[in-house]
Amino acid sequence: MVDALSSVRWKRHQDAVVELSEHGIVLIVEESGCLQAKVYLKRELFLVYEYAAEGRPRFGLSLGLFVDCLNTFSAPGHAPVIEIRYPGPDMQLLLKSVDSPDACIYAEIRTRIPETISWDYNFEPAGSVPVTFTVRSAVLKEAVDDLEWPGSSIQLLLQPQPPSVTFRGEGHGDIQIDFQYYANNDLLIAFQCDHRISYRYKYKFLGATTSNIPSSVLKDNRGSKLSIGRGGLLKIQHLVSVQRPGAQHSFSDHGQQPSRIAYIEFYVKPEEDDTPIIDDS
Repeated sequence: MVDALSSVRWKRHQDAVVELSEHGIVLIVEESGCLQAKVYLKRELFLVYEYAAEGRPRFGLSLGLFVDCLNTFSAPGHAPVIEIRYPGPDMQLLLKSVDSPDACIYAEIRTRIPETISWDYNFEPAGSVPVTFTVRSAVLKEAVDDLEWPGSSIQLLLQPQPPSVTFRGEGHGDIQIDFQYYANNDLLIAFQCDHRISYRYKYKFLGATTSNIPSSVLKDNRGSKLSIGRGGLLKIQHLVSVQRPGAQHSFSDHGQQPSRIAYIEFYVKPEEDDTPIIDDS
C-alpha cells in the first residue's frame, strides 16, 4: 500500500480524498484542475474486507500523514497485518496492528469533509482508433527525468509512419527523445495510432506522473501505458504489485493476477494555448 500511495505523492503537503465502496478503496489526488491521480485498491487485495455502509462514503485526509502512519507500522523484513477502520467515534480513520500478541500499535488520523468534488476527467478516445502506447516504466521515468533540463513545456508527438513516439523540450536547451516502435520492442512494447497528433504538457505535471514510481515497479520492468484522449487529455497507467503477507510470488512476464495489482492512473490536461497537430489524412 505504501508503494502504491507514494506513487501519487508529488509534494510534501498534499491532501487526498478517499472513497469507499463494496468494490474496494479509491484514493484521489489532484492539483489545479490540471493533474489528477487515482489509486485503486480492490477488495481482493485485503485479507478481510468488510463493507456495510450505504452509498459510497468519502472523506479527506493528509496523504503524507497516511503514508507516514503506514510506515510506522512496518519493520525491516516484516510485513505487518494492519486493521484499517472507518469511521471512528469522531469520524477518524483508525489503524491498529493485529499480528503481534505482545504489542499493539494504534493510530488515529483526523479526516475532514472534502471541500470540492473531484474533477471529472471524462476520458474519451480521440478518434475511431485509440491513440495509445506502452513503454517500460523504468525507461519512461528516465526519459521524463531527462526532459527537465530544457526548463519548458514538453511536446508529445505520435505518428503512425514510421510508428514512433517523440518527447521534445525547447527552452534553455533543446532535447528530443524518440521511441521507434519497430526499432526496439523492448522499450516501446505496444503502439496504436492512425494519425499524427501532438500536444504540449507542463513539465511539472508530466514529471509528477513518474517522479515517485516505486522501485518495485522499476525492478519488475513492466510497462506503463499512455493514452491521449479527446482534447489532448493524457492518461498514464502504472501497475504496482501488492503482495499479501506469506503469499508466494506468482507473476510472469505474460500477466499478473488481478487481485495482486494496485492500479494507478494519472490524468494530465494539455496546455490550453497550444494548437494540436492532428492529421486525419
